[in-house]
Amino acid sequence: MQTIIHAFAFAAICVFVYVTAAFGISRLIGKRNDLADVAWGGGFIVIALATFLPHAFGAAASWPGRVATILVCIWGSRLTVHIWRRYVKSSGDRRYAELQAKWGKQVELKSYLIVFLAQGFLMLLISAPVIVVNSLHPVHASWQWIGVLIWLVGFYFEARGDYELSKFLSNPKNKGKLMTSGLWRYTRHPNYFGEITQWWGIFVLALAAPYGWLGLAGSLTITVLILFVSGIPITERHYAGRADWEIYKARTSMLVPLPPRK
Repeated sequence: MQTIIHAFAFAAICVFVYVTAAFGISRLIGKRNDLADVAWGGGFIVIALATFLPHAFGAAASWPGRVATILVCIWGSRLTVHIWRRYVKSSGDRRYAELQAKWGKQVELKSYLIVFLAQGFLMLLISAPVIVVNSLHPVHASWQWIGVLIWLVGFYFEARGDYELSKFLSNPKNKGKLMTSGLWRYTRHPNYFGEITQWWGIFVLALAAPYGWLGLAGSLTITVLILFVSGIPITERHYAGRADWEIYKARTSMLVPLPPRK
């Protein structure tokens, strides 16, 4: 248990430095708090590498740890590139703009604490399975491939869903319309389904480690966050009341991909 505590403490220091640097950069390039969204994926890469590299070249490095770290780096890199492309094309996120307007003279302090530092804490909590698997070095077992397969399913849905939506939005003819084809025909949020699924895959890898059940904190956190806090509720609130949205909502599964209802 002491090993896990040390790993979490070191990861916390690394992610604290990372989000503080991201906040500083955001103040230099237009004071846009949505840079925190760009930094989101990178924070997980920092945590994964910080807990893996100290053992990377020693006998203690484990197959599950190597795989979990690689998967997190792939996920975080793709997400960072995707959000960065969206960031440079926009003038700012209206959600953050509304918050900044409310904060008045305390905008700098609250931006740091509520946006950047809070996201850093969530990064640390969600990363629990990769921290556990990297610090406790479980042995390789054939059943751990189940976790990799689960992750691959999630990666496909998130990457494909983001690609389909970006392509749809880039067409001027689709302005004001809803994305209802491709993966979006079977779930209203294929990208969110994919993100949740990937972290449950990482959790399966962590189960091979002593105290592997602690990784459950990460998978549950990302699931609750997307389902009830900052993911689906905020997105769907934006479309509530639109006739086309209500029809789409009635026939399409919220999260888990299912055949459209009649």
